[in-house]
Amino acid sequence: MKLTPSRRVYALGAVLLVALTICSRNFSSRGAPSFIIPLAVAGIAYLLAVREFFSTPTFPRRVIVIGLVLAGLWHLLFLVKPPGLDDDIHRYVWDGRVQRLGYNPYIVVPSDPALGALHTPETRTLNHPDLPSPYPAGAQFFFRSVTAIHESMFALKVAFVVCDFAIVPVLLYVLRCNGQGSHWVLAYAWHPLLATEVAGSGHIDIVGVLLLLVSFAALMRRWRVTAAVALGLAIAVKFLPVVLLPLYWKRVRVRDGLLAAVVVGLLYVPFLNHGRIPLGSLGTYLQSFRFNDPVFATLERVAPPQLVVGLAVLAGFLTAIWMRIKCASLSADAFAWPMAASLLCAPVVYPWYLLWLLPFLRSAATLPILIWTVSIIPTYCVWHLRTLGRPWLVPGWILLLEYGSVAAAGVIITRRRFTRPAAARR
Repeated sequence: MKLTPSRRVYALGAVLLVALTICSRNFSSRGAPSFIIPLAVAGIAYLLAVREFFSTPTFPRRVIVIGLVLAGLWHLLFLVKPPGLDDDIHRYVWDGRVQRLGYNPYIVVPSDPALGALHTPETRTLNHPDLPSPYPAGAQFFFRSVTAIHESMFALKVAFVVCDFAIVPVLLYVLRCNGQGSHWVLAYAWHPLLATEVAGSGHIDIVGVLLLLVSFAALMRRWRVTAAVALGLAIAVKFLPVVLLPLYWKRVRVRDGLLAAVVVGLLYVPFLNHGRIPLGSLGTYLQSFRFNDPVFATLERVAPPQLVVGLAVLAGFLTAIWMRIKCASLSADAFAWPMAASLLCAPVVYPWYLLWLLPFLRSAATLPILIWTVSIIPTYCVWHLRTLGRPWLVPGWILLLEYGSVAAAGVIITRRRFTRPAAARR
């Protein structure tokens, strides 16, 4: 008996639930086969579900409701799991804690013996303790706000999951305004990285994703002040969406941009050091940190890292300018491609960095990016290899699999674009 599209989606949702359940039980062994194999199965099931979303214009409302319930279930499975011993969330707790104790996280160094009494069991294992914080002021405000309510990693994870869930109604609103099927919200909610990196490890990126989507929705409705301020706050969480500034040209007023700049500037006021804007360890991060960076590594052989970082930003800006010229109307594609171009050339490309792209991937033109969000899953092997004494380096075969999949998808889509018009003419 042939299954209907709805039943196929239900079946794929069941596969996702089983695979992510197994994955959550092995969350402490991140990168090991017991973790990465079920996560890869979940990624494949996710891509098959997206294929169903492309081939079926509409789904019954119950499919969307049940799909969101399933997503909530596997979020909860990861939420109750403790993060890794050196996950970034330990730093988040530290940054929030020292702010409330009157210290500047951009100046204090966690490994300083004089600050030993400030540590808690959750902050003693934070990564890179010899460096001050690299996170922008918007992220610091979030850390302080959450830890003021309850100082724990679990409280931060709950706050991140709330932001994740808040994206769903905003995205449903965007889909309704664009006349797209509501089922596309599952293309966001079902992504396995949301379970592992938001509910599991807890990453601040999801806060910026929510703000960026709010900015997109406001820009679509021509709420220009809200669009500008939300974009500024998203940049203040992490700097990645700064490459989207050309898309706001002539869509917001100059005074809206100035207001956004003032809001972001006020966030930095508590951290000013002798009148200078603090950057913490951001310079060290760009100079020394490397992960999953084949394009950056190639360019770094012939140019200093500062210049290559500038080229990564320039790639995003130029892509945004091209999208602004090419598309008179606002589109989700125009938000996805500039950030993807910049990340492709970045010195560090962790799986959770791709969370920024997820709400904007719902067209055939963004399929290479969508595939990238799944083909990056094998990089988790590096976490396991580190426990075996191997260097912090992505093996070549994983790079080939990850970026080769993206390149192949790009070639296929480009070829179809050229062959279809020719076939239509014939």
